[in-house]
Amino acid sequence: MHSQQDFPRRLGYLVFAIVLDAANALMINSNLGSAVWTASGVNLAQALQVSYGTTLFGYALVVTVANQFLLRRFDGRMLISNLIFSLPFSYLVNFFVWLYQPLALGQLPLFWRLLVNLLGLFGVAAGVSIYQRANVVQHPNDELAYLLRFKYLKGSAVWGQLLSYTPPILVMLVCWLVTGHLTAIGIGTLLALTVQGFVIGWSDQHLIPSLKHHYSF
Repeated sequence: MHSQQDFPRRLGYLVFAIVLDAANALMINSNLGSAVWTASGVNLAQALQVSYGTTLFGYALVVTVANQFLLRRFDGRMLISNLIFSLPFSYLVNFFVWLYQPLALGQLPLFWRLLVNLLGLFGVAAGVSIYQRANVVQHPNDELAYLLRFKYLKGSAVWGQLLSYTPPILVMLVCWLVTGHLTAIGIGTLLALTVQGFVIGWSDQHLIPSLKHHYSF
């Protein structure tokens, strides 16, 4: 159990992890395919003809409710923290996308774009690992993977991440059936789908190992 005296340290790690997680902007700007949830949100926004922010927040609401069902009991702290995290984080990613635009990352040679995309992927995975262990607040999408991992899958970061991608992949399939095309999908999306769980598991062991997972379900 975390002590109250430990809270300022965990809060500092949370802030650091959120900035790392916003490295998702590197994946977006490299134009080689976004992370799975991001790509799904882009396609859903286009299919419904609404703003990307609206689809992100809609996802957050639906997944927050789904997490309560997976937990099999009502957890007000989890519900509120999921919503508190999701709204400002979406704007933070948008800020970093804007910040990187002058660098024209999407116009770099393929090798450098791939390197930038990988850097973004590792930043996202490392950030998720750190703020999950800091145990202050989580994005509902990552809370979903966390619940699957520790409540149903014996702690497997790989399978937890893969199964948590089922909803956005199904949404993208429906979008493709409706619109006939998909966007924001590329090698970065494939790498996120297949590698991110492994990187989270590695980060748990090697990045700030003094932080330990804490779960009560």
